[in-house]
Amino acid sequence: MTTGPTGPTGPTGPADTTPADRIPELYCPFPHQVNRRAEQARRQLSEWVRTVGLIQRESARRRFEHADFGWFASVVYPTADEERILLMADWFAWLFLVDDQLDDGDFGRDPQHAGQVVAGMRAVLESADHGAAAARRSDLPTSVSSLADLWRRTATGMTEGWRRRFVRHLEDCLTAAAVWEAGNRVRGIVPDEDDYIENRRHTGAIYVCMDLIDVVERLDVPVDLYESEEFRDALDAACNVVCWTNDIYSLEKERSLGEVHNLVYVVQHHRELDQARAMAHVCAATSEETRRYLALEKRLSARHPDRLDLLTPYLAGMRTWIRGNLDWSSRTKRYQSRTGGTAPQPALYLEPDLVVADR
Repeated sequence: MTTGPTGPTGPTGPADTTPADRIPELYCPFPHQVNRRAEQARRQLSEWVRTVGLIQRESARRRFEHADFGWFASVVYPTADEERILLMADWFAWLFLVDDQLDDGDFGRDPQHAGQVVAGMRAVLESADHGAAAARRSDLPTSVSSLADLWRRTATGMTEGWRRRFVRHLEDCLTAAAVWEAGNRVRGIVPDEDDYIENRRHTGAIYVCMDLIDVVERLDVPVDLYESEEFRDALDAACNVVCWTNDIYSLEKERSLGEVHNLVYVVQHHRELDQARAMAHVCAATSEETRRYLALEKRLSARHPDRLDLLTPYLAGMRTWIRGNLDWSSRTKRYQSRTGGTAPQPALYLEPDLVVADR
């Protein structure tokens, strides 16, 4: 593991200049860290998405490489060993590529079709062989067969309790995106702030990503601790910071596609603010949520001093998620909505095979 300055710099140079360079500074007192296997994660990820069929066209490959998901995994899981950092990078690719299908294309505006694909994913997660058979099938959408490959590699060695929790969180994520978000798009609804904040933690797959801390650190957080008020409050605060930070940096890209599921836009719409004031409001709220997380972290440790062997690495994982997500979000080209003055063209980067069977 290597450490660097607290600013959002990448492993080979300064952060890319983003269209959101007017964003107010976010409070983030945690150090910047990068897994020493970042370059390996990048190389392996490019090979994996090609092998499982998630990326096929050159235009889609270029956009995927610009996002730099291998580096993203490396800054949020800086302590992961070789096997686990490669697995984390693969999970990130799958989550973001499925998210693109739901957010940017017709798939996310067709609840019936999305529901059918999600049902196939659910079958993989509930299979007795953890997806081993489904991973070899060529008649499934690649979003389903590649999930089977991921689940086979992830579920092995994890406890039944952890697997149930992870499956519940992934199903909640997919259902919220395929039903709640898609329904809002079809009906032209801009959700209110409270409803959005609650659902954002699901649509952002952040509970899923926090669950992967257990995989990286070889933990097994018991149900009584995980479901305690102190743990849930700290977890939700950390998840809020990650999701709101993502919304701050992805605003321009999402609005260029007409997307309304973004906290800055939700605040702008319902409070009748201009975009600059809405952005300032959300940035201030995100910084305050980070401070609230730190207070909740202290309370959690004080209430469970006999569980510090589990809490210490898990809390460290939440901290690196807050820091690493800020570092990646502020530098990735994924959120640069325009290149050469041209708005994003989903038809150039959405792979139909991800959501269509019988390839």
